[in-house]
Amino acid sequence: MSFSTQAVFVVTTMATLYFLYMASKSWKLLAVIISWMVLTAILSLTGFYTDFEAFPPRFLFLLAPGVLVVIILTSTAKGRKFFRSWDVKWLTLLHVVRIPVEIVLFAVYTAGLIPEIMTFSGYNYDIISGISAPIIYYLVFVKKSLGYKALFMWNMVCLALLVNIVTIAVLSAPTPFQQLAFDQPNIGVTYFPLVWLPAVVVPVVLLAHLVSMLKLKVGQI
Repeated sequence: MSFSTQAVFVVTTMATLYFLYMASKSWKLLAVIISWMVLTAILSLTGFYTDFEAFPPRFLFLLAPGVLVVIILTSTAKGRKFFRSWDVKWLTLLHVVRIPVEIVLFAVYTAGLIPEIMTFSGYNYDIISGISAPIIYYLVFVKKSLGYKALFMWNMVCLALLVNIVTIAVLSAPTPFQQLAFDQPNIGVTYFPLVWLPAVVVPVVLLAHLVSMLKLKVGQI
């Protein structure tokens, strides 16, 4: 993985945090995420996540904590109260980070660290979410030619695209659950700084979709 690829991904992760802060205005949330980033960075630099013989698979310790926290927060009354003041406009714009993420993934694929099926030349269509994010933002919030129902549907479709690539990534990782890409497994996300993709960026993108859909459903726009 080249230095330029690493640099682009670090900037993309920082941009993700920026959009999240602008949507939430929560320094506490930002501090928690940064603390988690520091921990995962330290563990990755020690080679913790590259032990593919460990059980349970250490790859799951990258993805599962963030996703679990997101599910808990969005499914509880206390969590939903926390999201009440969040700005759906910023949550929508946040998804533009999926464009550089896909570019980075393609570069990581060419370096032989992830399979092609995890890129836009394979079965990863997540770049569509990133490209369409500013368009849907403009049509809904600026031109107002589309309503909130369209925004809700867009979130549903893009959430499905996210689930698709996460599923591919998990099934391509060299764990006992691997079902795909045995010739070139998904090991890139176990190295720094790409560990922040499953640990931070994916949970934040998931959170942005779920919070937006919750707010749209109850009319908290």
